[in-house]
Amino acid sequence: MSTTIKVLGPGCPKCKTTFHNVEEAIKQLGIEATIEKVEDIEEMMKYNVLTTPVLVINEEIKIKGRIAQIDEIKELLK
Repeated sequence: MSTTIKVLGPGCPKCKTTFHNVEEAIKQLGIEATIEKVEDIEEMMKYNVLTTPVLVINEEIKIKGRIAQIDEIKELLK
């Protein structure tokens, strides 16, 4: 099963850090995953979240309102 990861956020530094951490976690695990950066407000509203960044893995919200750390992301992807 292919993993789909989305980082929801308007492009703030926290969102960019989370996106970078996702890329790094995938690289360290050596897995294939599709990463999508969602900056469109209407698209973000579909997830019913008010605080960003939001980490969504396979359409399930895993972390919201804070930067997701690399080790934390790796655990969620295992």
